[in-house]
Amino acid sequence: METRVEEFLQYLANEKGYAQNTIAAYQNDLSQLIEYLQTRFPPGDEPVELWPLVTKSAIAGFVLYLKEHNYAPSTLARKVAAVRSFFKYLRRRGLVSADPTEDVDGLKVVRNLPRTLTPAEVELLLAAPARRRTPEAKRDRAMLELLYATGMRVSELISLNIDDVNLMDESVRCVGRHRRERVFPLPGRAFQALEDYIQTARPLLLRDLTEKALFVNRRGERLTRQGFWLIVKSYAREARIERPITPHTFRHTFAAHTLQAGADIESVQKMLGHVSIATTQVYERLRQLQSQGADDRGDST
Repeated sequence: METRVEEFLQYLANEKGYAQNTIAAYQNDLSQLIEYLQTRFPPGDEPVELWPLVTKSAIAGFVLYLKEHNYAPSTLARKVAAVRSFFKYLRRRGLVSADPTEDVDGLKVVRNLPRTLTPAEVELLLAAPARRRTPEAKRDRAMLELLYATGMRVSELISLNIDDVNLMDESVRCVGRHRRERVFPLPGRAFQALEDYIQTARPLLLRDLTEKALFVNRRGERLTRQGFWLIVKSYAREARIERPITPHTFRHTFAAHTLQAGADIESVQKMLGHVSIATTQVYERLRQLQSQGADDRGDST
């Protein structure tokens, strides 16, 4: 049993680039799962390869076992995420014929779900600055496109410097929390908006040619978080989106839409820069609920 876990941990380290503390946490969580599963087999009766025999009831029992230990919600969420991620790994490699974590009620960790924009609302917001050709509008369009294309935090967006953008590779480098670096290849529309801003708008906003900030205000200084929030609120009003929108809404929307498009949760975790996949798990829950809602609407027609 431990062999598959070790292979999974190596996969997380070598192919997914997970931090060592995350891998250590996963190792602890999966070791706990192994200990629990071994109690279900009499001594000497344990098969060589146990994972294909793990059932949904066994997983539900493990989750109940965890809950009986009164772990904090965040710790329980991480352990649940580790188990789900491990079995998805086994399923993708054909090592199990079915994923026993699917549709297990105990795996639904209760959390407040983030608010996201619909694809139509995103298009309305992105179209608002595109209707103008002022330097500020080109800057705003580039920022909104970049947020939706990468899911970076607003603090990361406004901290970008001009040398973080690689126009040749059509990518942007972001240094997030704890100095962890992420590089985002940009889709065509986001790159075009950013290139247009850098080449035709930013030079008009600059007062000091040595300024390093990528996004600057009318005084030629680095744009602040508060300044960006006012920009978002203004375009939300223009797009006639009445429900509250914050700069972080774009990050939530990126994560939700990327999962809906078929990305796996480990990839989304890496793009968002989450240390623990339990933090990302809330978007998978949101995707499931939205899919159920779509199915329900389809059944009613």
